[in-house]
Amino acid sequence: MTGLNQTPDQTATDSVADAVAGNWVDTVAPAATRPYLRLSRADRPIGTWLLLLPCWWGLTLAIVQTDSFRAGDLWIGLGCAIGAFLMRGAGCTWNDITDRHIDGSVARTRSRPIPSGQVSVRGAVIWMVAQALLAFCILLTFNGAAIALGIAALLPVAVYPFAKRFTWWPQVFLGVAFNWGALLAWTAHSGTLGSPAILLYASGIAWTLFYDTIYAHQDTEDDALIGVKSTARLFGENTVPWLRRFLMISVGLMGVAVLFAAKDAGLLALVIGIGGPWALGMHMMLQLARFDADDSDGLLRLFRSNRNAGLLPVLFFAVAAFL
Repeated sequence: MTGLNQTPDQTATDSVADAVAGNWVDTVAPAATRPYLRLSRADRPIGTWLLLLPCWWGLTLAIVQTDSFRAGDLWIGLGCAIGAFLMRGAGCTWNDITDRHIDGSVARTRSRPIPSGQVSVRGAVIWMVAQALLAFCILLTFNGAAIALGIAALLPVAVYPFAKRFTWWPQVFLGVAFNWGALLAWTAHSGTLGSPAILLYASGIAWTLFYDTIYAHQDTEDDALIGVKSTARLFGENTVPWLRRFLMISVGLMGVAVLFAAKDAGLLALVIGIGGPWALGMHMMLQLARFDADDSDGLLRLFRSNRNAGLLPVLFFAVAAFL
């Protein structure tokens, strides 16, 4: 299924501008699949990590609260990982379908499969539906409450690509969509939605505002020319104070979530659990110290470093869960 404007040979050798150099899609994947894997951002795994990590936050913190690890929790963690890959792919495909005219006007995105002609809109729609259906099959293995939450998550996913057309805060909509897994995974373990999960979810939204504002600074000039809104454009030279606020909100809300979840788990579990938001905050502070709005490569490195930032709470919560 090659595009209308390029040959299969071109599709096999082309790469998307902001993909990781030497990624597996460009070097290992069969040539015919590469445009579709690029459409799913499989050549840039950071987005899958950022969608998955709140799931693992919710799961591990739920285990801390219930003091109960079950064999089914292994499947919840793995199912969330597979689902995150699929739904991130479906979401990115939807984003590229809706943004195909905008992407062609932005230097960083004009090499994406749809604006570059590697994939037709019809082919992208079929690919999006296939990924979403596979993810839905995984969702059906969870309990009823988690299934309902998973279906509800489709609304923010559908709305997000349009947010930058009507609000200066599209990163909020991204945060609402990307951190839904904290609610879902918590509920998949516990059977009901608890206040620590909601606090964790809100913490994740603030974290998303932090890292995606950094990311959006790569495109401020192009966005201004075509009228696309973002927090990066909104904050401008005041970005650092805003990032500091998001850092404090994220760490503070996660800390309260841990206090609520671990209050009956014992002092040691509580202390170790609190290490999660502390470590996240330290990592975000390092990013803040290295932030340079004029260094596009540095901005991309900072953005990608949030995989490690988000893994830190998972590590601390897991240790607290299995004490």
